[in-house]
Amino acid sequence: MFDFVRKHTKIMMAVMFLLIIPSFVLFGIDGYNQSRDAGGVVARVGSHDITQGEWDAMHRSESDRLRASMPNLDAKLLDSPAARYASLERLVRDRVLAQAADEFKLTTSDARLARSLQENPSIASLRQADGKLDMERYRQLVAGQGLSPEGFEARVRQDLSVRQVEAGVAGTGFAAASVADVALNAFFEKREVQIASFNAADFAAKVNPTDSELDAFYKANQALFQSAEHVSVEYLVLDLDSVKKSIVISDADLKSYYEQNAERLSGKEERRASHILVNAPKDAPAADRQTAKARADELLKAVRQSPDSFAEMAKQNSQDTGSATNGGDLDFFTRGAMVKPFEDAAFAMKKGDISEVVESDFGYHIIKLTDVKKPVQRSFEELRARIEADLKTQQAQSRFAETAEAFTNGVYEQSDSLKPVADKLQLEVKTATNVVRQPATGATGVLANAKFLAAIFNTDSIEKKRNTEAIETAPNQLTAGHVTQYTPARTLPFTEVSQFVRDRVVATRAAELAKKEGMEKLLAWKASPAAALMPAPVVVSRDKAQNIPQQVLTAALRADVAALPAFVGVELGANGYSVVRVNKIVPRVVPNDEAAKQDRLQYAQWWIEAENQAYYELLKERFKAQIMTSSPALNSIDLPVAAQN
Repeated sequence: MFDFVRKHTKIMMAVMFLLIIPSFVLFGIDGYNQSRDAGGVVARVGSHDITQGEWDAMHRSESDRLRASMPNLDAKLLDSPAARYASLERLVRDRVLAQAADEFKLTTSDARLARSLQENPSIASLRQADGKLDMERYRQLVAGQGLSPEGFEARVRQDLSVRQVEAGVAGTGFAAASVADVALNAFFEKREVQIASFNAADFAAKVNPTDSELDAFYKANQALFQSAEHVSVEYLVLDLDSVKKSIVISDADLKSYYEQNAERLSGKEERRASHILVNAPKDAPAADRQTAKARADELLKAVRQSPDSFAEMAKQNSQDTGSATNGGDLDFFTRGAMVKPFEDAAFAMKKGDISEVVESDFGYHIIKLTDVKKPVQRSFEELRARIEADLKTQQAQSRFAETAEAFTNGVYEQSDSLKPVADKLQLEVKTATNVVRQPATGATGVLANAKFLAAIFNTDSIEKKRNTEAIETAPNQLTAGHVTQYTPARTLPFTEVSQFVRDRVVATRAAELAKKEGMEKLLAWKASPAAALMPAPVVVSRDKAQNIPQQVLTAALRADVAALPAFVGVELGANGYSVVRVNKIVPRVVPNDEAAKQDRLQYAQWWIEAENQAYYELLKERFKAQIMTSSPALNSIDLPVAAQN
């Protein structure tokens, strides 16, 4: 019943994914122009400004996280103006909720923080056999997020406090079954309809505008024929890849690295094991854990007496539902894939061994090691390309700071050209034409970076033809540009847009003719329904639109059906006009009890989400939240798109 809703949700997630991901604390920005990163103010919550630099950092952080979690995600989605604007909306939302948590005195106790950390699977996997946390691995885990243990815990505490703001609404929302049923019955109602379409394209041949009419349309609609200001630019990009190009690794260094790292480069040892698990969560009562331990001891005794029966014993007794059906088989794994007590035991065993009872946070395991796959050491020639790439990456990372300083100073000190810096650092001078102030449709990379575009259109860049400063456009990426030609905004002359003017006039008149004929038919058919000659009837509903336009579907389902047949006209703008005849109502098929329950739950979720969004809108108003940059919008005519080489 809700398949169409779920499909629709997936589509919306592709567009609005940055709005529904959990809040994350921004990382500090590496770079060499930190004093410049603040940029202009793009939003404000109360008396607190949100700067361009904070927006850029938020977008980078979220984009990096999404790339890591969804490697196949189209990078163009992340670089689009819509995605960037969504990250700004998310940042504003986080600030609003944080301010609300502060004003409402919502705090998180040490006990609640500790419980949250204990429930984190990533942290739970770091516990040693004695139950203590491996602090070194914990530090490494949080360092991957650019935080110290203290900073990570402060972030978690803040997130828990912020969640309380919306929890009062989300946690108490409900929808009565009777109310849900009324709404759902109406929502899934079906109607048998006939639709007559009056397409504007079918009337285009009847329109033949005169020159004077075209000229009048052009003069009356000057805004349609504006060409935005745009520039042609040269630009340099300094990143790790460009630094790598200047690095040459000697054969001696390659061989030395191979000799020191051959074992690691050849791969990790893999082990295959089966296990029997007796569940006993770490927070279970002591008596329950003792009972589970006793049961594990009994099973161990049984498999020791008959080792060949291990698989059958696992099928019958293991409480790991994921592996029990396969005789407890966990397939091959490397170090780091299992919880530490299990890993330590498995990697200390010999093939065919059966372990003692091993205790973990999940309960008690009996492990049988079934296979060991040792990595085959690969030759120097096999690994040469990989070693060279690794060493170049390492050296590029260490040299980047020095090279970035030379880049930053060079584009500033020799501000009339990028060529000296390009020659010195062996960088390619790239070019782009028709670059506009806002990221253009189809623009990617640095040409979609709002901060770089702002620098390009700076007075010094345009009027004095000076290089821009070095702009951090991505982590470990600096960009500088130089305007070679500036074209101010202007009204395009009629000779350049005459065909477009004619097309617009013809389209407008054709749509008017289609509407006129459609409305005449509507009046005639209302007066004499039997005379209406219309296409064959179809049954439509919100979940089965039968490929008809959304405006037509909406009109068909909203039409007053007090007297049938009912007729309604639908204006389709430039596409023309439609007349809908509603013949009869087809009631919703009564779902079975389980389906009805699921439908009501879905309806309740919609209701809670609506209440939660309404509450957030009230908070935005209370804390005077405002976004000061315009949202991406579709234009009526195509704007120049940056062409790059």
